[in-house]
Amino acid sequence: MRIALLTILTLAAFPAASDPVLTLPVDCTLGETCHIQQYTDRDLEEGFRDYTCGPLAYDGHKGTDFSLATLAQMEAGVNVLAAAPGLVTGRRDGMEDRNFSDETEDDVDGRECGNGVVLRHEDGWETQYCHMKRGSVRVLVGERVERGAVLGQVGLSGKTQFPHLHMSVRRDGMVVDPFDTADQALCGQGAGTLWQEVPAYIPGAVIDAGFAARVPDYDEIQAGTAARAEMPADADALVLFGFLFGGREGDKVEIAIDGPDGPFAQHTTALDRDQARFFRAFGKRLTASSWPEGTYTGTIRLIRDSEEIDRLTTTVDLR
Repeated sequence: MRIALLTILTLAAFPAASDPVLTLPVDCTLGETCHIQQYTDRDLEEGFRDYTCGPLAYDGHKGTDFSLATLAQMEAGVNVLAAAPGLVTGRRDGMEDRNFSDETEDDVDGRECGNGVVLRHEDGWETQYCHMKRGSVRVLVGERVERGAVLGQVGLSGKTQFPHLHMSVRRDGMVVDPFDTADQALCGQGAGTLWQEVPAYIPGAVIDAGFAARVPDYDEIQAGTAARAEMPADADALVLFGFLFGGREGDKVEIAIDGPDGPFAQHTTALDRDQARFFRAFGKRLTASSWPEGTYTGTIRLIRDSEEIDRLTTTVDLR
């Protein structure tokens, strides 16, 4: 069985004229309003690796995850787009948007994709779009759609714990990684791509940051409700948090706050393990009657092997 699988996937390393040409399946700006959190797993044994041989995957992952930073973005509405023209052959809607847990496992058994759409293309190819928002699916089985057609919106349905679109690509039922169509047991080959324009590989990033009067809960950060644009000058504390993805063991997260009178606080922490999605926070408690009034600027930096991977800057006004 494994020999047959590898043969089929190796043949896919040389795209033919009938192979689909894919465009971005989410109406967002990669690296700004969305990011690719996980890729197709290129390790057919235990363990995982993405197409660059990096760690942005998990064992057995069969697609690409286009992720939003917060639930607030999801609720505002981010469209899922047809990556190539095709025929709708599968559709599901009506599943609730909620974080997957042990308590909900039975509810999604056999429906891990959640709300979604399957499109059939030429020559045995198909794309599948998963975890869409309940009530958002716009297309019907049997309908033909053009590239870029709105299929629905990014959601939190099925087996997922963060808002994202999972897109799988298959040929004759076999998974193909659109970033590298070579033998899926290999990585770093650069043998071919199905993308019209290959999305940039971002090995980790700061996806959100903000100020609060205390260290916020993870659920508040993921919901997008933790940050404050303004706070009273007598707030109990002044805390800067950063929400990140793609953290690796040994990475450093640097948190720096500058106030109206100059540097206010700085802290650096190192990760003791790989973390797909996480936050760090630091600040000071109020020890006087109030903070100096004015604008405070916070910067979160992700540093790997002494090199800056990403940074995000935000502000808060204290009055």
